Amino acid sequence: MAEQSIRFEDGDAYERGMTPWSRLAGQIFLDWLVPESGLRWIDVGCGTGAFSELIVQRCAPVETQGVDPNEAQLAVARVRPGARGAVVRLGDAMALPFDRGRFDAAVMALVIFFVPDPAKGVAEMARVVRPGGLVAAYGWDLLGGGFPFDPIWQEIRAADIALPLPPSPGAAQTEALRELWTSAGLQSLATREIVVERTFADFEDYWATSTIGGSVRPALGAMTPNDRAQLKERVRARLPADSMGRVTHRARANAIQGRVPA
Repeated sequence: MAEQSIRFEDGDAYERGMTPWSRLAGQIFLDWLVPESGLRWIDVGCGTGAFSELIVQRCAPVETQGVDPNEAQLAVARVRPGARGAVVRLGDAMALPFDRGRFDAAVMALVIFFVPDPAKGVAEMARVVRPGGLVAAYGWDLLGGGFPFDPIWQEIRAADIALPLPPSPGAAQTEALRELWTSAGLQSLATREIVVERTFADFEDYWATSTIGGSVRPALGAMTPNDRAQLKERVRARLPADSMGRVTHRARANAIQGRVPA
């Protein structure tokens, strides 16, 4: 059965399901970048504004702009209290609405695999960043089992049910990131793996927050109630609980940073 593309039409559902994972990975990512304060940032694919919020809270920026093609997610970003001061707008990662050299730093947080032409997206980030400025990204290791909802993905695939995927699922693999950054003429490249962990009150907590929307809801919605219940039990078997009933799960992302030639 053909796999379809992921669509995020419910910003609130994304906020509940993915944003906690995003914040954990984003904090490690920013610690690794060690950015200066007072920079002008662009958050490409800002979504619900979770990473823009981290920039505002932790980096003392003089300016934060966010661009995303999804109005449902931008509606959440615009009212995010912690991102006050960030300006978000509809826009295309492959045709950023800014002049050359406009920013000091450009980032893609969990976005690179959603860009239909990742090379064009990275080239656009490099274009709008000044000489010597930072271009960086991180993305879930989708092909290596690093996605937060991977236990559910695996069981859906095992049931031979179509699973939505982003248009460029391999773009966040480390070698692919290196090739993209090199092709864009970026220098002083560095990569790293980001591993994050969450503990849920019980399996039901993990299941509820992981199936609320995005990548798994369409597939689950196409199943019969009986098949869905059986799949849920197979996922439960992949996530053993501790003595208090808690379930702990890890996710993994790959990150890269580079500089625009001075």
